[in-house]
Amino acid sequence: MTIEATAPGAADLVTGSGAPDVPNHTLEQAIGAQIRQQRKRLDITAAELAAAADISPGMMSKIENGQISASLSTLNAVAKALNVPISALFAAYEERRDCSFVKADQGVSIERRGTKAGHHYQLLGHSLGGDIVVEPYLITLTEEAQPYTAFQHAGIELIHMLTGRVTYRHADKTYTLSPGDTLFFDAGAPHGPEELIEKPMTYLSIIIYPKD
Repeated sequence: MTIEATAPGAADLVTGSGAPDVPNHTLEQAIGAQIRQQRKRLDITAAELAAAADISPGMMSKIENGQISASLSTLNAVAKALNVPISALFAAYEERRDCSFVKADQGVSIERRGTKAGHHYQLLGHSLGGDIVVEPYLITLTEEAQPYTAFQHAGIELIHMLTGRVTYRHADKTYTLSPGDTLFFDAGAPHGPEELIEKPMTYLSIIIYPKD
């Protein structure tokens, strides 16, 4: 009996992440969503916007729901009623999906709390928009580095140990980290390396917090 292996189809190839799919909006849906967002910013109803743009409430509803392709003159009237340029209605559809690339040893050196204690920070990328700030750092603790457990800031942080060994404190608990170990925690509690067991050491630190 021969069993033939079949290659998985595109629908079977997943990342394993629980993140929701990126919605694949049509131009009409993207414009409708942008109009709804701008309308809510002004705290007016769809009927009030329709009246200001001199179109019927039914048409306004269809535009917001992406059910029709409105003419440029109609969209211009809606944009004027919202007090925004017509280009703003296309912003969501034209949004770029960027990425940040930093070659080895070319991250930007950053001065942060702990720098004077021999902790060197290299910023590996930067946020490209949205409501969340992501700061990825490569942190190096030299032979001269000193323990520092007074870090405390908004957001959450992930530490992934690359080289060396350290006892890392978070609030009232400590964790011994070796290469390959990962610590993920609420950064609002005091934290930092308490015992530098094997120096020099490097670890990846990713800090995530809401944008003001």
